[in-house]
Amino acid sequence: MKYHASFVAALCLSGIAATAPLSAQTGAQDAPKSCLPQGFFAGPATYRSVEQLPDGRVIFRLCAPAAHDARVTSSDIDQAIPMGMQPGTQRGLAMVKDETGLWSATTAVPVPPDTYRFNFEVDGARVPDPQGTTFSHERVGTNSTFETKGAEGAFQTYRSEVAHGAVSRIDYWSNALGQKRQAYVYTPPGYMKDGKSYPVLYLVHGAGDSADSWTSVGHANYILDNLIAEGKATPMIVVMPFGHTPDKPGGNMLANTDFGDDLLGDLIPYVDASFRTLADQHHRAMAGLSMGGSHTLRFGLTHPETFDYIGIFSMGLGLAGPDDVTRYESANDAALRKAASDLDLVYYAMGREDFLYGSVAPTRAMLDKYGIEHTYHESGGGHTWINWRRYLADFAPRLFR
Repeated sequence: MKYHASFVAALCLSGIAATAPLSAQTGAQDAPKSCLPQGFFAGPATYRSVEQLPDGRVIFRLCAPAAHDARVTSSDIDQAIPMGMQPGTQRGLAMVKDETGLWSATTAVPVPPDTYRFNFEVDGARVPDPQGTTFSHERVGTNSTFETKGAEGAFQTYRSEVAHGAVSRIDYWSNALGQKRQAYVYTPPGYMKDGKSYPVLYLVHGAGDSADSWTSVGHANYILDNLIAEGKATPMIVVMPFGHTPDKPGGNMLANTDFGDDLLGDLIPYVDASFRTLADQHHRAMAGLSMGGSHTLRFGLTHPETFDYIGIFSMGLGLAGPDDVTRYESANDAALRKAASDLDLVYYAMGREDFLYGSVAPTRAMLDKYGIEHTYHESGGGHTWINWRRYLADFAPRLFR
């Protein structure tokens, strides 16, 4: 029922509803005109649903004449900057309705240049932007997205003057899971016609996300396009798998062996058979954020015969106490010793305000214990895409050199 209600609300907000009788439309000459599209062949809305103002603030607009309450919700913005709410107020940025039924709200301060997820909350129902054109899926549900432009965010924005790769979605059969799975694959500029083979980065999302997240909100494709155009990164294929597998009683999302079995036994062989890859350890990397960072610790770092470069973003060991590290070491002792001699790069990044920051010390101690050299990057900020895009931009130029 939750999804049905949201879908119906989105249709109504988009103006996909029967128009009023002609007599009602012409009876009140002084009545304010509705923000809803008028007539059968109504054109696009006359307002912009998201607009960056010259001073960097952002105004949001939503046409919903019948709504009693509307607000803008965005965990991305809330974690980056406050949207002007006073402590103790309801979550989200409250909107104000005008006489046409158009709701609007403006952030109290500028929104830093970057890409953000957001939704409208209309009478308690979460609704993606009915006028939106860009969206990002979570594990469950969909967000609208918008980008604020500026020098700080230029590394992850589309630039017309550079060559661009392509992003495709693949479906493959997982023998490990006995089901159809999907992944997104970025191929670099020139791949379609040059006949060359390329190294591969396997890049995994977090617990709340889906296979499209690294492109739809992470802008991994634009980050790689821009780095390659500037000569800062080696052209590479990037495979972005779905990090979740079917739930099992007692399953552990952060130590999900089903994901590892699918990745190593099904996805990598499928990619090597379907794309022009350099299919050896020296030309293969794995990285992930949050839950994807845990997948990388467990199925990347511990498989130095498969991967040569490892990136762990916003995740670590020791979350369940010292026994967590002990169990990890006991299960992977031989592989970790091999990793110390075989891996070319282990990159570890964490924000100082991240709620998982406490896992840094035990994780780095484990790496030091095994003699695994690693590059540690500590940033400001927390558990957000603002950091993860920047970690990828710092990690990718270090690969396949």
